[in-house]
Amino acid sequence: MAASVTLHDVAARAGVHFSTASRVLNGQGNVAAATRERILQAARDLDFVPNAQARLFARGTSSTFGVLTLHAAETFALPTFAGASLALGARDIAMLHYDASADPSALERITTRMRSRQIEALLVLGAGPDQPLQVQTSGLRVPVAFAYAISGNRKEPSFVTDGIGAGRMVADHLLDLGRSRFAHVTTTDSMAARQRQKGFVDRLRERGATMTIARALRGDWSRGWGEEAGRRLLPRLGRLDAIFCGNDQIAIGLETVLVRHGVRVPDDIALVGYDNMEGRGWSGDKYPRRQHLTTIEPRLGEIGRRAVEALVAATEGTAPLPRGPQPVPGELIVGETTGAPASGAGRDQPDDSWSGRPGDSGSVRPAGSGSEKSST
Repeated sequence: MAASVTLHDVAARAGVHFSTASRVLNGQGNVAAATRERILQAARDLDFVPNAQARLFARGTSSTFGVLTLHAAETFALPTFAGASLALGARDIAMLHYDASADPSALERITTRMRSRQIEALLVLGAGPDQPLQVQTSGLRVPVAFAYAISGNRKEPSFVTDGIGAGRMVADHLLDLGRSRFAHVTTTDSMAARQRQKGFVDRLRERGATMTIARALRGDWSRGWGEEAGRRLLPRLGRLDAIFCGNDQIAIGLETVLVRHGVRVPDDIALVGYDNMEGRGWSGDKYPRRQHLTTIEPRLGEIGRRAVEALVAATEGTAPLPRGPQPVPGELIVGETTGAPASGAGRDQPDDSWSGRPGDSGSVRPAGSGSEKSST
């Protein structure tokens, strides 16, 4: 019944003109208190549900945000997209979504199409900060924000993971556990990797510690590279008690080699990764009851949510858009790989049980196949 009730029905029941009922139900205009209450009571009696689209049209607004993604289904883009979608839904804001299908050249064509759709704001969701997105947004004349991406226009707000903060959190965690002899295994040619390393090394230095192995071991994001790095570190393990890995894949690969050669994790070596892939179901049933790997949760959904909230504030006029990169802090997830205090302090030489032969030292690339990128 409620779906068939119109504004004309409410006006007739209240004994007022259609336009008067419209003003009251849209919260507009000066109407006598008694008349206003009569109209509202008529709406309640008839179980009247306003047509949201018609109301927005009358106000000259669409209550629709454009969302432009480079590849929405990408492993780390998906939770960012989900966070943005939930934030929009919580505010009753519709979403007009276009995906460029991993084709950056399509971004400009899509933004041109959006100009005719009367969007109130545009959220651009990418695939990390390593390749800034060149999106021509000036012609839209609406607030624009980037999430999980860096805009080629440094003035536009870009909500991204806080790699430097993550590295600092890992350093504090390991130092607070009493660890003091560190190595870092990561990848090459990645802004995300450089930020995590910088935060880690800088925080160690601030607290009077240094890297035991000064130069990071660099390969790619894969588990295979973690295994290769583990083989390379075997002769030097007696000098270490903690290893920070650029992502969880590297950490799991490295742990496999350590355990195979009798190294106790975390008693002998504490391991930390990044991405919280266990929390996303990546490990399947391997660790079903408790968190195994200590890692950083990048809070990708929060990145999407914060970008939407900034756009909402800009469209409502309550706050201007921020400028430039906006790092969103991650969260340290403590698991079994750092769950015990350091042991064997002062040991300078490898134990006999650690004397495995390292792998081929001719290349820092993984001996295994494939690579899996990390969130950024």
